Amino acid sequence: MHTRNLYLGKILPFVDKPVIKVITGMRRAGKSCLLKLIIEKLEQQKEKKRSFLYINKESLDFDFIKNYRDLNEYVEGFFKPVQGNKYLFVDEIQEVIEWEKAITSFLARGDIDIYITGSNAHLLSSEISTLISGRFIEFPVYTLSFEEFLLFRDEKNMDTNTEFSNYLTFGGFPAIHHFEFNKEVIYQYINSLYSTILLKDVIKRNNVRNVNLLEKITQYIFDNVGNIFSAKKISDYMKSQKMNVGIETVQNYVSYLLSTFALHKVTRYDVKGKRRLALHEKYYMGDIGLRNALLGYKEKDISGLLENIVYLELKRRGYQLHIGKFENKEIDFIAEKEDRKIYVQVAYLLTTPETIEREFSVLKQIKDNYPKYVISMDTVFGTDFEGIQRNNLVDFLLNPEI
Repeated sequence: MHTRNLYLGKILPFVDKPVIKVITGMRRAGKSCLLKLIIEKLEQQKEKKRSFLYINKESLDFDFIKNYRDLNEYVEGFFKPVQGNKYLFVDEIQEVIEWEKAITSFLARGDIDIYITGSNAHLLSSEISTLISGRFIEFPVYTLSFEEFLLFRDEKNMDTNTEFSNYLTFGGFPAIHHFEFNKEVIYQYINSLYSTILLKDVIKRNNVRNVNLLEKITQYIFDNVGNIFSAKKISDYMKSQKMNVGIETVQNYVSYLLSTFALHKVTRYDVKGKRRLALHEKYYMGDIGLRNALLGYKEKDISGLLENIVYLELKRRGYQLHIGKFENKEIDFIAEKEDRKIYVQVAYLLTTPETIEREFSVLKQIKDNYPKYVISMDTVFGTDFEGIQRNNLVDFLLNPEI
């Protein structure tokens, strides 16, 4: 297994601390391997006697654990004869009915260090988070960054630009590195993952009856990555395709997709009015490989794909994101964390005066002193343009300082 230091560095400081470590993210983003890496790291530390219980709810070995009572009985029985430090790892815990009751009980014991993963955004719904309020820390896990992608490739004499082309085509699911890098093989794997997410996490969990409509809505959203649209716009499009669907149904289906982490929503923020806007949000993929496998990689869509890559990279770096609105112009991302705030524009190539004007003009109008960036695939330009920093996209992805 490749070590994912980005996440280990965040989680390991909380080992043996009285909080539940909650690792969330899309299926096959690497959560299970991360749990195993944590166990491996702890096993290497010989100064303490440690006992580990790893429960994988995707394995039939643990199919008998249906609800919180089953979980409680099994864990209590396992740890009863154990001396020393006890560590509990439960993978895909949303498969256990009312799991939070058992986990809260284990935490109350005070002698079990708890790590859980989930691939459902409602894992920490308001009711559950109230029950374990103040006693958990969430660690979102994403598919591979480009920097991690290069480490997983582990090829000699790699050309960074060629590998970025692979990243743009195939995305960042860790498991694709087990296969030969060709579209037929990798897209077949990703399509099977897409089917699992749709069938298990959306259709089965939410009792969706109109599967054809769900698939059409999903394809529409995937095909409009990085574009502003609304539930009404989707409803109108479906009606134009002879599929009568109401706005509420569209909103429900979109919420189901969001709950799987396969899709992310970003709301708009009015920079001048200093308020959040409720309408016309954007959607981004949890991994661009999902979109490419379903719809095919299209060169004409590269601007949206690059924007999606930057979105995920900023999320990995811990930023909270909004789309910016300044008068009648748009800022791709307003990114904030702790006491830091940056503005980011993403473009494919800055080859025409019109493109340069579009990407830079709105940032020049914002008069605060927060850093402003325009990120593109250009390789020959100065690093500063009237106080706005210009970055090559690949350089940005490999520079964690931003």
